[in-house]
Amino acid sequence: MKANITWQEGVSFLGQTGSGHSVLMDGAPEAGGKNQGPRPMEMMLLGLGGCTAFDVVHILRKGRLAITGCQVEMDAQRATEDPKVFTHIHLHFIVTGKDLDPRQVERAIQLSAEKYCSASMMLKATVNITHDYEIIAG
Repeated sequence: MKANITWQEGVSFLGQTGSGHSVLMDGAPEAGGKNQGPRPMEMMLLGLGGCTAFDVVHILRKGRLAITGCQVEMDAQRATEDPKVFTHIHLHFIVTGKDLDPRQVERAIQLSAEKYCSASMMLKATVNITHDYEIIAG
């Protein structure tokens, strides 16, 4: 996997992935940015959420569950001193579908957290990551 970061101006950086996608990251105005994109640490949080949501949807579909939606709301706390690493991340899954079995949803989340999500595996060595979920019929 390859990626490239190019400084644009101020504290704005263009990230380009090996798969051909780009994202502009920028800082808050008080840090010299123009607020034109997500912060790098927000990107890490999004990466975690995307990785685990991908797994959960894949596992539930593979189990032939009638899943119609999956959302992950994340709440992260960071250290107050530099380096301001994540200290706790809570992931709240909202899974929508027809006749979803809570045990299967819980198991899919657990499998992602403990076996499949590469981002979770890397972060859990230094971050307390917790999960919960709700199921919405639909």
